[in-house]
Amino acid sequence: HLTSSAPADVARAEEPRTKHPHSTPTPPPPPKGKPTRRSEKKWVKPLLSSSHPTSEPLEVTVEDKSDSSVTITWRPPKTIPANSGLDGYTVEITKEGTEDWKAVNEDLTVSCRYAIKNQTTGDRLLVRVVAVNSGGRSPPATIADPILVKEVGARPKVRLPRFLRQRYVKKVGEKINLVIPFSGKPKPVVTWLKDGEPLDPKRANIRTSDTDSILFVRQAERVDSGSYEMCVKVDDFEDKAAIIIQIIELPGPPASIKVADVWGFNVALEWTAPKDNGNTEITGYTVQKADKKTGDWFNILEHYTRLNATISDLIMGNTYTFRIFAENKCGLSEECARTKEEATIVKEVIDYKPTPFVERDFTEAPKFTTVLNDRSTTVGYSTKLLCSVRGSPKPKIMWMKNKMILNNMDNPKYRMISTGGICTLEIRKPGQYDGGEYVCRAENQLGKVDTGCKLEVKSKY
Repeated sequence: HLTSSAPADVARAEEPRTKHPHSTPTPPPPPKGKPTRRSEKKWVKPLLSSSHPTSEPLEVTVEDKSDSSVTITWRPPKTIPANSGLDGYTVEITKEGTEDWKAVNEDLTVSCRYAIKNQTTGDRLLVRVVAVNSGGRSPPATIADPILVKEVGARPKVRLPRFLRQRYVKKVGEKINLVIPFSGKPKPVVTWLKDGEPLDPKRANIRTSDTDSILFVRQAERVDSGSYEMCVKVDDFEDKAAIIIQIIELPGPPASIKVADVWGFNVALEWTAPKDNGNTEITGYTVQKADKKTGDWFNILEHYTRLNATISDLIMGNTYTFRIFAENKCGLSEECARTKEEATIVKEVIDYKPTPFVERDFTEAPKFTTVLNDRSTTVGYSTKLLCSVRGSPKPKIMWMKNKMILNNMDNPKYRMISTGGICTLEIRKPGQYDGGEYVCRAENQLGKVDTGCKLEVKSKY
């Protein structure tokens, strides 16, 4: 491209020759009729001028390159003749060590930038630029050093999948097939290590493509557990990723078990952890019991995490044997630890001496729980006086009027009832002279007690 610092005639030089403002003007057509000698002479002999090539292009440099192309830039020639201008540029290349120059652009380019494409990676090219106008080719402007066509480097990067960023657990006998993508340019060199040492090809296979590397183990064993490291390297740059692989299997049985104590209906057991945990932590234990009479095994505790337990609610007179399985992420151990000694729940003879029964004394002096209240009635209308009493033995009830003992046997006007501690005196159709002070007396061997009230009998009129 033309820069602002270039001379004005440089900008004009890039226009097509047919449009140059400084070219010889076309003579006007001859006038109608017979031309004069002076005008005919000027039209027949136009002005003539000679053309010259430009100077060489300036500052040819490499702007960018890839594995198959090279992009170069340059500045316009310093000298561009005004009468011939500039038609364009030709870019020519040859391999290092040869002089076989050939143009890479079929048509002239007016731009000061050109991409040389479809080259072979690893070739070393010499490049030159020639300016062309009506006066011919300019001197070539050549890049001094050969240009190496090669891949533009990109730093290597291991793209570790999320599930591999934590411990990767597999069971013995399962397949391991880990695909780990990576990037980098040119193609990175991939290496694998296990615990800092090269991989054993008898245990693991590595398959690497342009974009990923695969760690493959057909049947995993516990020896395949460890810290794996994948390294990708491009030139002096590298990236690493660590993968922790853990191969697990069923644990062994507890190392030992014993009956620590027997008392009442209880047995205390103690045991030790397995010698082989299956390459992973023990998550619990399963405790079973068997009665000597039947020999059938029953689970007592499952997923139990401690190394001792108390077994309760055993049957008196029975003899028991116990066994324990260890458990990890793979499941229960195939074998178990079994108690050598038996635990017998002894039938104890209990000498029961009951506490002598002491009969409680419920005797109580009479006591009114509800006392009599003053009342009023009308002549001819029956009424009742009520109270309640308690006592033991059952108290004898006596009613009095104005300190005179009443007897319903002698006077049918009065009816006395005592049921369940409720004492009632019914006065049938009282007259005007039945009013007065009434008293109820309760009496037994422990004492006596009275309650009284006043009864007012009113006239009808």
